[in-house]
Amino acid sequence: MKFTIARRVVQLTILGLFIAGNIYGINILKGNLSSSELFGMIGLSDPYALLQLFLAGFSVGSASVIGALIMVVFYALIAPRAFCSWVCPVNILTDLGAYIRTKLKIGKNIINISSNSRYYLFALSLIFSFIFSIAAFESISYIGAFTRGVVYLSGSAISIAIIIICIEAFLGKRLICGHLCPLGAFWALVSRFSLIRIYHNSKNCTHCNKCKVVCPEMQVLDIVGKQSGNIRSECISCGRCVEACDDDALNFSILKFRREQ
Repeated sequence: MKFTIARRVVQLTILGLFIAGNIYGINILKGNLSSSELFGMIGLSDPYALLQLFLAGFSVGSASVIGALIMVVFYALIAPRAFCSWVCPVNILTDLGAYIRTKLKIGKNIINISSNSRYYLFALSLIFSFIFSIAAFESISYIGAFTRGVVYLSGSAISIAIIIICIEAFLGKRLICGHLCPLGAFWALVSRFSLIRIYHNSKNCTHCNKCKVVCPEMQVLDIVGKQSGNIRSECISCGRCVEACDDDALNFSILKFRREQ
């Protein structure tokens, strides 16, 4: 549970800092996940949102570009999709929905789509941004809407949270983050060469499959029990598989200069 607890602390701390900055004027972190300011000096921007704005034909300032580059470099280097499991507040809701689904023993998915669907949605969001001159995903982003609701203490956050939890619990297993989210696809592409990776040691693996039971992105564990190597960049670096593995076959490690399997 140590990674889960650590992730919740990070996620709630970031939201708390946004609330403190936006509502109470404490100058540490102000704004939201789309555009923010750190210590009143460092501007940060969501690179995916900025890319949509650029394709839509909007003028983007140099400060926004620099803020986006900071985010890209940080998340590209740290760990695959670290934003998704360590920062994004929607992850808290989808995990809760998955927990409810497990407790209610709901096994059948009402909606069945490929995990690759998020890449198609990512591509479509860029195409639509260019064609219709709008930031396509950002205009309807449940991530942005929920985050803004929370950090500005708006009641809309409750309604959005209920909808997301219900979708996860009753419509499909890990449907939002694992199959539909184009932002997750963006970070998976950016994170391909992240330095901190989960490494699988096939010599220690006993094929118990406990890791696959708890993994939100089970397809990334395709090498488990077969060969040693780094887990793919679609991994959200949540650490559940590491916690579940009793055989020391899965661990976080600094990426070595080996070819990814």
